[in-house]
Amino acid sequence: MLNLNSTIDLNFKHFFRWWKQELDFLIPEKIKHIINENQGVIVILHKDNKLILFYCLGDVEEHLVTLDRMDKTFNIQSLLEKDERLAKAKILIRLSGSDVIQKELSLPVAAKENLEQVVSYELDRYTPFKPEDVYFAIKTMDGVNEVGQIRVKMILTTREILDGLYDDVKTIGLIPLYVDCEESPNSLDYLEDGYTLLPDILQQKKANIPRLIHGLLMTLTGILLLLVLVIPVLLEYQSVNELQLKAMSLEKDAKKVKTMQSSIDAVIDETTRLIKEKSVTPDLVDMLNTLSILLKDDTSLSYVQYSDGHLQIQGESPAASGLLAVLETSDMFVNARFASPVTQDRSSKLERFQITVDVAKIGGKVNE
Repeated sequence: MLNLNSTIDLNFKHFFRWWKQELDFLIPEKIKHIINENQGVIVILHKDNKLILFYCLGDVEEHLVTLDRMDKTFNIQSLLEKDERLAKAKILIRLSGSDVIQKELSLPVAAKENLEQVVSYELDRYTPFKPEDVYFAIKTMDGVNEVGQIRVKMILTTREILDGLYDDVKTIGLIPLYVDCEESPNSLDYLEDGYTLLPDILQQKKANIPRLIHGLLMTLTGILLLLVLVIPVLLEYQSVNELQLKAMSLEKDAKKVKTMQSSIDAVIDETTRLIKEKSVTPDLVDMLNTLSILLKDDTSLSYVQYSDGHLQIQGESPAASGLLAVLETSDMFVNARFASPVTQDRSSKLERFQITVDVAKIGGKVNE
């Protein structure tokens, strides 16, 4: 049954290891061998009191030689001189199942930061040995753990076995860097991430320069990858900003053009209105000319005013009442009427009049 209370340990190291393996798959083997710091591993398998030497690189496993541990005359220098690969290879002692004791343990999560010290305190409870008589390593086990617990595997061998093997390997001209077990082997491509039974006092100091170069190359690769992802985004962001600035500038120009267009449209409308008003109303000269034709010589005008389609005239005439009919005979004038009562001048005996007449908006011919 699925245990929902279990603790899931996210191992980022495994993730990056998988990612590196996927990237290595894309690199041709010849180039990989040139740039790869790991030029293979010489695995020394101890089995039945014999030392079986293999050279391993990737998926290739090449048998080199099988030696009897009692034979102290063999020296591997002749092989190293003939094959440059062997001279650069790392050395790993691999113990058989009869050389080690393996035991699975369940420990509190609090012990995760200092597993070896915790197991060392309880070693006599887990095994029949004392800490000073053995070499051991702790390997974290994959899988789902119980709440508050972690599962580990303890791999143990006696000092007598490992010290003897170490001396025999040094006798043939090799200095081991790692020691693991055949039943729980480390990945040969990632020995640095695995466990080792070799104590610190026997471990050879590693050259820092290759590791620094490898770390620098990995850092540069990460930076380049980051740039590949970030630079297109920055360029797109910059392009978008430039387009936005251009759009804002065009929008300002568009507003100015729209304002100018509105002003022009207003002027055009006003001009059209004036032209229309002008076209539907007769000219003042035509109105005066028509008046001079319609009115007889015995009629005189002392005041003429035109405003808002209305013409107002004042003057004297022998028969002012007949002027209304005279004015309306023209197509230019309609609705003639007296604006005030007609009076008679005592001295001239003529009638004084004030007439208002509407000017027709459609001009017509003057009746002569």
